[in-house]
Amino acid sequence: MSVIKTVACVFVLSLLSACASSPEVKQEKHQADVAAKANTQLGVEYLREGNYEQSKIKLQKALELEPDYAPAHDAIAFLYQTVGENKLAEKHYKKSLRIDPDNAMARNNYGQFLCFQERHKEATVQFTKAAENPFYSTPAVPLTNAGLCAARIPDLELASDYYRQALQKNPRFAPALLQMAIVRYQQGNYLGARGYLERLQEVAAHSPESLWLAVRTEFALSDHDAWGNYAIILKNDFPDSQETALLLEWENERRSGY
Repeated sequence: MSVIKTVACVFVLSLLSACASSPEVKQEKHQADVAAKANTQLGVEYLREGNYEQSKIKLQKALELEPDYAPAHDAIAFLYQTVGENKLAEKHYKKSLRIDPDNAMARNNYGQFLCFQERHKEATVQFTKAAENPFYSTPAVPLTNAGLCAARIPDLELASDYYRQALQKNPRFAPALLQMAIVRYQQGNYLGARGYLERLQEVAAHSPESLWLAVRTEFALSDHDAWGNYAIILKNDFPDSQETALLLEWENERRSGY
């Protein structure tokens, strides 16, 4: 079962304050700040659209205008990570955090990068620092990512601990609820998995992933009606999903006696 994809990253953009003394230099600095911000925003939009070439052009332009503009470094780091240029990605993540060490979102992004490089301990440090930032409004995000990273080791108990911490911060955080349900299912605690799926259903619409998990959970609990209903919803609402393909394969195996 795939883990939550992640998601799309949000870049918090703020203008750098001018420090020059003369009005003319201050004006030039302000114009450079504005242009760097605009190019960074365009670069992020191109990145979201999958237009990596134009994204790189805009983000490089932003850094030409303002070499110490942290959001541009964070954005281009994510771009390089996306296209597999890992050395450049890490260089810019580190530069971003040197400039703005209190940027929790940048730390979360860097933590994800490190996790994908299987540098789990380093990743956890970044996720923890992000979650501990008192000005970060969504600490459940890096805590859930820390859990996902622990699950890749795999260390299900450690993953559970981080998911629980995320839910302490936000009891209605859907990604953490789903991941707790996944862990409980993997541990053979099917009643626990059902409980987290029920909590998930109270705060978010079912996804193919949660429905496929619900099918297998209710099957393990011998509730024929429940898993049958979830199977129907999965096939009707998400006919082209990978999870529906897995469900159909699973149903065929059951019918053939395997």
